[in-house]
Amino acid sequence: MGLYKDAAFVRRAKWALSVADERMAQIIKKVGSFKPGVVANAFQALIHSIVHQQLSMKAARTISGRVLDLCPRRRLSPKAIIALTDQQLRGAGLSRQKVTYLRSVCDHSLTGQLKPRRLAAMFDEEVIEQLVEIRGVGVWTAEMILMFTLQRPDVWPVDDLGLRNALKKWYRVPMTAKRDRLIRAGEKFRPYRSVACWYLWSSLDTGIVPGLE
Repeated sequence: MGLYKDAAFVRRAKWALSVADERMAQIIKKVGSFKPGVVANAFQALIHSIVHQQLSMKAARTISGRVLDLCPRRRLSPKAIIALTDQQLRGAGLSRQKVTYLRSVCDHSLTGQLKPRRLAAMFDEEVIEQLVEIRGVGVWTAEMILMFTLQRPDVWPVDDLGLRNALKKWYRVPMTAKRDRLIRAGEKFRPYRSVACWYLWSSLDTGIVPGLE
């Protein structure tokens, strides 16, 4: 089922966040249900993340669909990707650099360096250290895996542009603020910073204005 589908966890998180901060309470009230998109398979999540790097959602979806079409029965797997030629992957719309990144993910999966069960047993910091060893995977991508694949409840991705935009809107934290200040801005939301982050992201799409009901 996963933590994010646990109704008791979601109730506790929403209650604690609402008590911790009145603006967050407003956001939760307006956004409503906690419905993050979860990609349970770590390999597929990494491939998805790399394809989407520096692309619009529309372009990324198109390229992802082309890559899937190249895979037998449209099933994304390390063996399926490795079997494709660079020319095929480039023809799907991937840059030469991204092709290298995808092959690095596949290599780590096939050699056993990337194992979902192993990741699930690690602390957050260990997961990040493990994943950034893969070419094309940085700290932000590793944090997204923590949040939306491993469903870790207390991740605060301060390098994320959307989070910075939301902190500026709701808490007047400058976009150019140093990491220490961005980290401090999330302290009140422990141990549910992942949930708080999702609500902050969602608030940017709703047109909610701070202080107005």
